[in-house]
Amino acid sequence: MFGNLGFTEILIIVAVITFLFGAKRIPEIAKGIGKGIHDFKKEIKSIEEITK
Repeated sequence: MFGNLGFTEILIIVAVITFLFGAKRIPEIAKGIGKGIHDFKKEIKSIEEITK
């Protein structure tokens, strides 16, 4: 899916995100996304253990 993205495209995406959310909010957003992914993986693991 992201195999075709080059350095320039990634740089533009990062610049747009920084402009939209501001540099101070990006760590908060990243922390929230990381916590969400962690919780999702934990729940998937829990469901897999129940179904065994």
